[in-house]
Amino acid sequence: MLRKHLRLLPVLAFVLLGVAALTSTRQAEARETKVATLAPSDAGIVRQIHHYRHATWRWQSVMGAPRSRAARAEKDPSRKFKLWVRNLWKHRAKRARRVAVNPPHKSAWLCIHRYEGAWTSATGNGYYGGLQMDIGFQQAYGSYLLRTKGTADNWTPAEQMWVAARAHMSGRGFYPWPNTARACGLI
Repeated sequence: MLRKHLRLLPVLAFVLLGVAALTSTRQAEARETKVATLAPSDAGIVRQIHHYRHATWRWQSVMGAPRSRAARAEKDPSRKFKLWVRNLWKHRAKRARRVAVNPPHKSAWLCIHRYEGAWTSATGNGYYGGLQMDIGFQQAYGSYLLRTKGTADNWTPAEQMWVAARAHMSGRGFYPWPNTARACGLI
């Protein structure tokens, strides 16, 4: 009886090896499919680099900060390097946005805004936005936004506050808003 079982042992081993090989092949195919669906192509990575770089530069221009330097990662053949550059720009974009949405003296600008009106106001009196900036003020401290988005009533609240912060940092302080700054206790 033992002899019968010993003769079946090579057959059983062959069957088990076949099952193991088939299973590992299917697992490898599943991993490749998963990687193919998760990993963007090189062109997709380059598009993401452009997106995050543009977002970073946009926030930096709103803050009046110099642009971060850029190398041409698209021309490097290494996928690993492209991924590294994409992650670098993604980090820079997040950091720039975090800083941009918290302009200097934010609470002061919000207080002035309470007295000045809606962020989208264009009352027809020559003043625009939630901080009621005239065209000359916008040209002096927010020329990029004026050129790309129009008057201050088309800008985001953070953009309007950064333009006001640039005026404040230039030495004008809160004096362009004499009545509302006084009501807020700023002058």
